[in-house]
Amino acid sequence: MNILQAIVLGIVQGLTEFLPISSSAHLRFLPAILGWEDPGAAFTAIIQIGTLIAVLLYFAKDIASITEAVVSGILRGKPFDTTEAKTGWMIAVGTLPIVLFGLLFKKDIETTLRSLYWVSASMILLAILLSIAERHTRTRSQQGLRGKSIHEIGWKEAIVIGLAQAIALIPGSSRSGVTITGGLFMNLDRETAARYSFLLSIPSVFAAGIYELYKTRAEIMATTQNMVDIAVATLCAGIVGYLSIAFLLNYLRRHTTTIFIAYRLLVGTALIVLIATGKLQP
Repeated sequence: MNILQAIVLGIVQGLTEFLPISSSAHLRFLPAILGWEDPGAAFTAIIQIGTLIAVLLYFAKDIASITEAVVSGILRGKPFDTTEAKTGWMIAVGTLPIVLFGLLFKKDIETTLRSLYWVSASMILLAILLSIAERHTRTRSQQGLRGKSIHEIGWKEAIVIGLAQAIALIPGSSRSGVTITGGLFMNLDRETAARYSFLLSIPSVFAAGIYELYKTRAEIMATTQNMVDIAVATLCAGIVGYLSIAFLLNYLRRHTTTIFIAYRLLVGTALIVLIATGKLQP
């Protein structure tokens, strides 16, 4: 990898991590199209630390409020006494499925599931699911029912969205895409589904990033160039990721996810055509 590739991949990570179009898919097929080597699942996990920092900065007040409420609740012996404290515990419970499945299928995630066959199929199938979720939301709106706010999320919603997040282990599915889809099916409004999706990502992205950073520390520190590439990619991911969060939350206040559904279908179909015609190796 050279510095230009690191910058491009960092920007792609930051742009696609929060939009429901899959960062792992783009980091898999874009290098293949450009003739670059696959950066690998470890590289993807590490530069996600940049987008994690973007989430921490953007939602600093919410995170501080939730953390304070959880600690205060534990000290007072009333862990679920406030909405913020309950939200913190629900995020913790919602993180368990992706940790469990991530450990169980770690080898497949890093090898077999990175096949462009899986990526293209995930892009298309999750677009269809998101489309069905959007139809569900529109039907409720036509019936005069409003979407739930983040303070109305209960344990059932937290568990379902947490299970949905585990699907994001398959490249092409999109962490934000599957959690927003789960949120819409659980009757959250679009902005709330996205906001909760971002907060839910914090523990798992942090754990995956730190683990891969520790595991590959010898390779990263082998040369100065490796360290520079990782640092540059992570920085670019963080800056662009922060802007992506602001864009998506603002966009979903007034729009549906239709544009992202169309994009997923287009990219997924294009990948299948490129593979079928031998222009891209799976």
